[in-house]
Amino acid sequence: MSMLESELFELLEHTTDAVYAVTPSGEVVAWNGSAERLFGYESGEVVHRNIDDIFEARDALGTSALSGGMEAATRNARSVDDGIPHFDLEVRTKSGDRIWINVSTIIFDNQRTGRRLLVRLARDITERHRKEELFGRVVEGAKLIVAALQRVERHAR
Repeated sequence: MSMLESELFELLEHTTDAVYAVTPSGEVVAWNGSAERLFGYESGEVVHRNIDDIFEARDALGTSALSGGMEAATRNARSVDDGIPHFDLEVRTKSGDRIWINVSTIIFDNQRTGRRLLVRLARDITERHRKEELFGRVVEGAKLIVAALQRVERHAR
């Protein structure tokens, strides 16, 4: 790890967001204290492992979040200016629980080494996701009730 990368990771240690950095192929190269607390893994357990193996991440459709390999939208940006849009993932923690996280990405191109890193800032959105699912079920239930009432009205005429 270069001095510049060490300084970046030291800076990111002081955020409440879980922060981890991966190479474009998914190798974890940094993992902050907030990531340890959120995901349950200590830094030494994940650095040099592939993030796909750690998280077993799925997107909102239940498919592998990184399907598409190196061309997956979560891994690829044509340039730093294009960026990678934030995204939600369901991931597995060390305890085996599955949680939802929202992930933002900083693309870090180290000019000294030529290495590109994807610095991920993650926050737990499990509760928000549960509320959205519940709201969706309530809306679907309301639609069924309205449809049933309309059928009753048509038969009552």
